[in-house]
Amino acid sequence: MNNKIRTAVAGGAGYTGGELIRLLLHHPNVKITGITSRSRAGEAVTRVHRDLAGETGIVFDKTLPRQEIDVLFLCLGHGRSRQFIQDNDLEQVRHIIDLSSDFRFNDTNREGQRQFVYGLPEAFPHPDEYAAKAKTLGNVANPGCFASAIELALIPLARAKWLQEDIHVHAITGATGAGARLSETSHFPYRNNNVSVYKAFRHQHTGEIRETLSAALGTEMPPLHFVPLRGDFSRGILASIYTPCRADQAEATALYRRYYDAHPFIYISENEISMKDVVNTNKCLIHIEKHGTMLHITSVLDNLLKGASGTALQNMNLLTGLPQNAGLQLKSIVY
Repeated sequence: MNNKIRTAVAGGAGYTGGELIRLLLHHPNVKITGITSRSRAGEAVTRVHRDLAGETGIVFDKTLPRQEIDVLFLCLGHGRSRQFIQDNDLEQVRHIIDLSSDFRFNDTNREGQRQFVYGLPEAFPHPDEYAAKAKTLGNVANPGCFASAIELALIPLARAKWLQEDIHVHAITGATGAGARLSETSHFPYRNNNVSVYKAFRHQHTGEIRETLSAALGTEMPPLHFVPLRGDFSRGILASIYTPCRADQAEATALYRRYYDAHPFIYISENEISMKDVVNTNKCLIHIEKHGTMLHITSVLDNLLKGASGTALQNMNLLTGLPQNAGLQLKSIVY
């Protein structure tokens, strides 16, 4: 590809920003034109993201480069992306991919002339359907990490109209899910050798999950009982989900395999799965078992990649006509 995709990252000092920069640096079709940070302007990117030592000489800037940008990634934190768009002249930006929650809902997905599509490619039975909608709107609201793990586990059931009764979810995430800013519950003495419940039945991703699954189902989805947990590890999400289902295990597994056949990052495993199978990759693994009347679904993904920056890069690939797995062929840390 002679003409590389010109990208910029606004808010590149956090965990998702760091992972995104790593992916962009190694993408064969990408050129990074600038990375901004309010708190780190003037510092080398490698001073903040030390894992990138020797890979880039880019310095954080206060403002975006004064040139055309094909894809701008917003890693600014929840509530700040909309204000950023209002405060900056972005006429030179062709596409925006926002990693915050600012544009994820149908009633909040516009700012000025820009409209955002909810950015989970697997929410559509075939990637081409999603890519067509994304290209039409031109801007993407990247999904939340817990939302991605739970939606990917349930979308095939919703599309098949098999999601008819209460859904129970316990899902655990690592410390990076809380962001890079230090807080009481992300402090090492609290997290180490500890597991805790937080925001039971009121997590901020619940509305996002309900809207996405209701759209797939074609009607209001059944009650969702979501209990999130904090784990004493750095990254990864494991979601354990059960709901009544009339289909047997073989029928349910076949449904999932058919649905995800065209989606390169979702794998239906016959074996039990764990987070290490997917950490450092853009994969989501799903395992299905039937226990009496209950269908039990386990899904695992990396909250910083398939739950954030990996899907953002996947969205960039789809927006720009590249294979969606370009730059995303990554190895897990299972050993």
